[in-house]
Amino acid sequence: MPMFNVNAHRIDPYKNFRFRVTWDGRVVAALSKMSAVKKTTEAIEWRVAADAGIVRKMPGRTKFEPVTFEAGLTHDRQFLEWANQVNNPQGEAANSLVNYRKSVRVEVLNMQGVPVMAFNLIRAWASEFQALPEMDANANAVAIQTLKVEYENFVLDEAVTEPAET
Repeated sequence: MPMFNVNAHRIDPYKNFRFRVTWDGRVVAALSKMSAVKKTTEAIEWRVAADAGIVRKMPGRTKFEPVTFEAGLTHDRQFLEWANQVNNPQGEAANSLVNYRKSVRVEVLNMQGVPVMAFNLIRAWASEFQALPEMDANANAVAIQTLKVEYENFVLDEAVTEPAET
């Protein structure tokens, strides 16, 4: 069976540097890196008294690991605005139960920039924000902001399918 149903001639997997992240209908500007989208289910161990030392296992709680986004410092305020909606004691956004959770979309793109796969992070919220990195006058690097996002589930968007490539 071919690895790619639509493009039987394709044998290479998709690359990890072609991706796009959106929330609130906007693409995140200058995004350079994101951590893995991952879930872990704990194992519950148990024994029956009559079984001679056999430990049985069954699935327990499932946890979704937070995702960290890294973006080059620009005038785009998406990270700052979202971080300020969580436990912000001032202004109109003060503890807004309406706006602090978002649906985050992560799209994997092929080399032509066409989405080939997409995951939606459900009920996401910003748990940590780094507005400025350590600054160093002797360095030769891009200033990076980071936003750590917690979420309760992720789902594959079945509507995004493998595109035919020419």
